[in-house]
Amino acid sequence: MKRILLLALGCSVSLWADAQALMGTTGLLHAPTADMQRDKTFLFGGNYLNTHPLSTHFRSREVGYTFNYYINITMFPWLEVSYICTLVHADHGSTYFPEQSWGKFTNQDRVFSARLRLWKEGWWKEWTPQIVLGLDDPTSHADHGGGELVSGNTSGSNNYATRYYLAVTKHLNFQNIGEWGVHAAFVYGNAKGMEHYKRPSFGINFRFAFPETSIISKAANGLNLMAEYDARTCNVGFEYSFWKDYVNLVAELNNGKYFSGGLVFKVHLK
Repeated sequence: MKRILLLALGCSVSLWADAQALMGTTGLLHAPTADMQRDKTFLFGGNYLNTHPLSTHFRSREVGYTFNYYINITMFPWLEVSYICTLVHADHGSTYFPEQSWGKFTNQDRVFSARLRLWKEGWWKEWTPQIVLGLDDPTSHADHGGGELVSGNTSGSNNYATRYYLAVTKHLNFQNIGEWGVHAAFVYGNAKGMEHYKRPSFGINFRFAFPETSIISKAANGLNLMAEYDARTCNVGFEYSFWKDYVNLVAELNNGKYFSGGLVFKVHLK
């Protein structure tokens, strides 16, 4: 019943942006896309995250969730960068965290991400898709100190979200109805404490664009529903825009059963 209610709520809300708010970057829920934010768009937000789809580094015997927060800016029409922090829970009896930290979220993992647009949708022919190259958490300081930079799943790394991808996106417009977004990517996942994989991902989203002749049509416009296979799990979710897209709510069911959700705030700097 809870799942049905969540999906019903998803069918009654709206969004103007394709912000991958759970990951702090532009995309679907977890699956990457080739969508880009408008030039000079600044995003910041935070999420409640079920730990099931995350690295085992964030798993706890005492709680099944964690939180993250992030900032994100599209510096140029073709470049987006973000900085994401995910909290780590200190379980009672931990040999890593001091006793005064037990039972609290007491540490955080920091991640840098970047997305580079290689080709803009419709540049050559109307049917040509947009292409984006992206990377998440490519390097970190060694966990034994000393300032050494390490990457991937090498010994001593703190790379719990490492991922590289090449994504393509095509939008299909239906006049006075809405817009389909069709997305595909090849993803290389190399995060520590998570299965390593080299697989394709797929996803779709749909936003309504009815003539604004009534309160219902105005409420429906911008509705963004999403479904995806992110190269690991099948997920469904939605985003909902409050106050002209300045404040957005995001929610998902990862693998159809693990709930995560949060808020993203958006500012256009020009």
